[in-house]
Amino acid sequence: MESPELSFTLAYIVFCLCFVFTPNEFRSAGLTIQNLFSSWLGSEDVAFVQFHIRRTSVTVLVHSALPLGYYIGMCVAAPEKKLGYFHQVNDSWRAFFLLSICLQLTSWTIVIYWSQHHWHNHPISRGLQAHERPPYSDWSVASSINTEFRRIDKFATGAPGARVIVTDSWVLKPFVHLQVTTYHVYMALQNECHVTVTESRQHQLSPDSSSPAQILTLRVDSINPAIRHFDIRLNSTEYAELREKLHAPIRNSANVVIHQTISELFLETFRAQVDLNEPYTLPIGQEIEPCIGCMQVPANTKLVRLCQREGPFNESDCQLCMCRPMWCLSCLGRWFASRQDQQRPETWLSSKVPCPTCRAKFCILDVSVLH
Repeated sequence: MESPELSFTLAYIVFCLCFVFTPNEFRSAGLTIQNLFSSWLGSEDVAFVQFHIRRTSVTVLVHSALPLGYYIGMCVAAPEKKLGYFHQVNDSWRAFFLLSICLQLTSWTIVIYWSQHHWHNHPISRGLQAHERPPYSDWSVASSINTEFRRIDKFATGAPGARVIVTDSWVLKPFVHLQVTTYHVYMALQNECHVTVTESRQHQLSPDSSSPAQILTLRVDSINPAIRHFDIRLNSTEYAELREKLHAPIRNSANVVIHQTISELFLETFRAQVDLNEPYTLPIGQEIEPCIGCMQVPANTKLVRLCQREGPFNESDCQLCMCRPMWCLSCLGRWFASRQDQQRPETWLSSKVPCPTCRAKFCILDVSVLH
């Protein structure tokens, strides 16, 4: 029969590993730094930088207390060892207790040093200082990051402990770095960095999908000498969205073949087929409005019934669309793909879908590019 000492040791090791790496089960139960100290940490959406400064500090204190927690737990799990009586314990347990106390005191010393001058010494604050541009201060940079993080059009992916966030100006990575300084936030200005695909790994089992997952590793280098390079990892299915959000081109130094999703492959085919259709000449004086799907590029398509009708009484025939040009080719292609049977991609090109504005049915032959 296992001793209480061994059972507690194994259980505590499992708890520590789960608490540090935070699997979904612990996250659902609320056993995370963010949830346990939510009242003091505040909201990430309101103040991203300040939230992570407080979070990293609390994490250092809590993680450094885990060895001391083990000693206190052993006092209860194995009372016969009399660990509560420091002068009676053997040298091994006495050394472990002293090391635990020293680790806790060291972490408090580090956090107190970070907090001096309104957290001016914190590693995240130092990263902000590297991006200072007169007349702006590091907290002006923090305000800029906080504002952009609150926008709904940012790109964010990854597990809560290792997310990648791309805003209009910044590339951010709250990254779990399992060393003495456990958490850190890497940041780089988009106009000062370039991104390179360095590695690709194929995983046959994916928790979110039954199909294999391709994980890409991208290296972010900044021309600012004060900014260290860092790596980000993401699923290849999110690569296209990342590429749209990044202003700078992404290089492929390792000649990695990036697997595309069915929707991305269809979008390429959709564009190629529309280019073969008859273009639409915009009437003189009619203005081109931004695409109502993305509001980032001008609308460049018009639905014109060009395909041959199958019969005068067939309700599935394409219909006349009277809408003015309101959609770009990419958004219209995504709308077309979203209305398809995802289990039968071989039928997508021959299908008909309703216009996203007036619901008139159209096929891929009815999509014309503005001339």
